[in-house]
Amino acid sequence: MSCSNNSSTPPRDALTKVTFVTDWKAQAEHGGFYQGMAKGIYRAHGIDLQIRQGGPDINVPQLLAGGAAEFGMGSNGFIPLNIVKEGVPLRAVLAVFQKDPQVLMTHPRNDIKSLADIKGKPVMISDSAITTFWPWLKSKYGYSDSQIRKYTFNLAPFLVDGSAIQEGYLSSEPFMAEKEGKFKPNVFLLADNGYPGYANMVLVSQKWIDERPKIVQEFVDATIESWTDYLYGDASAGNKLIRQDNPEMTDDLIAQAIEKMKSYGIAMSGDATTLGLGSMTDERWKTFFDTMSAEGLYPASLDYKKAYDLRFVNKKVALEKIQ
Repeated sequence: MSCSNNSSTPPRDALTKVTFVTDWKAQAEHGGFYQGMAKGIYRAHGIDLQIRQGGPDINVPQLLAGGAAEFGMGSNGFIPLNIVKEGVPLRAVLAVFQKDPQVLMTHPRNDIKSLADIKGKPVMISDSAITTFWPWLKSKYGYSDSQIRKYTFNLAPFLVDGSAIQEGYLSSEPFMAEKEGKFKPNVFLLADNGYPGYANMVLVSQKWIDERPKIVQEFVDATIESWTDYLYGDASAGNKLIRQDNPEMTDDLIAQAIEKMKSYGIAMSGDATTLGLGSMTDERWKTFFDTMSAEGLYPASLDYKKAYDLRFVNKKVALEKIQ
């Protein structure tokens, strides 16, 4: 994929070539990056961007550490902390999502009105959830491991069992349940119930931060502008590239994902409303680390501040286009 050159952007030979690897196959949750490539926003910032789709066999930190890509996506706050734990010099420089889109969902039922009501009931979760959001649910709501049932990313067991409860992604499983099961599930967004993590972060090596900080800043600024344009402008250009990379993405699936990202304030809420899209703060990172450290996921002595770098965000870039 490439964008046509125009008079407002540098010639191709003056651009810095950058490969950005996502955490999964192309989808609306990656839309801002595709929007920026489609509309020449990265080019206007001196960057010739190529997007490499993620998938089940793609290890983003490994690709960055090995030099196979310059920038990559960190799905949630655990990714940068795990990188620090392993001693790999990569950092998060931007958080597109202020709210992690992780949810639990149930069939319509009267006995579950909140996450607290799920205590003691069987819940289908993935293997990765056991070491990510599940410990937080145990700490906050008193869940126990005896509730765990295996979720294999097959929606059928949930659809046929009216008492089933399972994990999901705000813009994915609830939509598919409604479409295939012909019912509207009850959806509980963890972030709206105190879950403190960022999501959809941009990762880059410490080497690039040290040696090419201007390019890192341009990439961050372009990303903020691109995501602002995708969510609050005409998203059709980015969506076209998404469908090229991943033909399974239908118009209705993309449209509802954009609507949910906006209506739930996934990207624009909290600090982002005053500091700009992509914002991060020491306070939020400390809360996330302290919460997970208290659950034994990280040693209290871990230098968690090596997980991120705030110098490139919180500059109110493109904020006026939303307000």
